[in-house]
Amino acid sequence: MKRYKAMVLSCIDPRFQSKVYNYLKKKKLTGKYSSFTIAGAGIGVTHTKFKKWHSTFWDNLNTSIKLHKISKLIVINHKDCGAAKIVNEKTEFSSLNENKIHKQSFKIIKKIINNKYPNLKVSFKILTL
Repeated sequence: MKRYKAMVLSCIDPRFQSKVYNYLKKKKLTGKYSSFTIAGAGIGVTHTKFKKWHSTFWDNLNTSIKLHKISKLIVINHKDCGAAKIVNEKTEFSSLNENKIHKQSFKIIKKIINNKYPNLKVSFKILTL
């Protein structure tokens, strides 16, 4: 069985597909990762407004670990994120609020990974246009 290096969690936003691809290519990961794409990336799999989506991601990650023997999860969120705007609880959406939302999603993912998959490495990235 071929061992893949990583699983990549990224957003569905079409503006960022080539950016995600190029980022992973620079990391020399072409053909070496499984992919999970969902609105909001990290936000979509952690925020309570998208609760119904959470188990789908975690089940998929568990399956990817078993089938592809991945050793790392790479979470790629992005600026100007529609999911961040949906979950924003401030009256005015700002880049500061958006950053907090991204960082909170990363913190939750890191905590779950440390508890459920302590040997799995995790990295986080926020892309911009």
